[in-house]
Amino acid sequence: MATVIRAAIPADEFALRQTISTVPEVEFECERIVESGTEAVMPLIWARSVAREDLEAALDEDPDVREYSLLADFGEELLYRMVWVDHVRLVLEMVTTLEATVMNAYSDASEWEFRILYPDREALSKTNEFCESHGLSFEIRHVREMEGEPSGRFGLTKEQYEALTNACEQGYYSVPRETDLDELADELGISHQALSERLRRGTEVLVQEALLVGPMSNR
Repeated sequence: MATVIRAAIPADEFALRQTISTVPEVEFECERIVESGTEAVMPLIWARSVAREDLEAALDEDPDVREYSLLADFGEELLYRMVWVDHVRLVLEMVTTLEATVMNAYSDASEWEFRILYPDREALSKTNEFCESHGLSFEIRHVREMEGEPSGRFGLTKEQYEALTNACEQGYYSVPRETDLDELADELGISHQALSERLRRGTEVLVQEALLVGPMSNR
């Protein structure tokens, strides 16, 4: 069964360690990480909380970065395509050998946090073995099995999934609303309070899984 985990490694054991040390205020978030040859990976990466000239001066001196190009400049956010060539053994092992997908990666001055999709538990176990044999830290903070039902793919309980989909289908989120909590609760055979809680918690889970950026350990 496919498994999604949240895990962390120290910043000095992964890519961009010199850049992070030079401009410790920078925050990085990888939108996508793909293999680029046998010794490199090519991420799309957002940079925040740093001036472009300071960041690029640091990137120019970083041995982890073979090349980079700015794709978009939104002032407070910069989007780059990079090629990393050093200190990425862990991600290369996950992406190439274990067929894992790095869904999200975020860094601050102290660590990188990852959300990773593994095809099965065995692949996750092999990541632990790889880290132990190479002297790498790998702290698993959360594990979630992706069940076959649609709810499991988004981290929702069956009850939350049912409440959210019914609310949408019945027009609860329409403007103006076509139904209210009392009518939905009656249809589902639960109390007004129970439905309100399911909708609130289900919405929170969806936002965490799909939209939020930043330190995943706080979620």
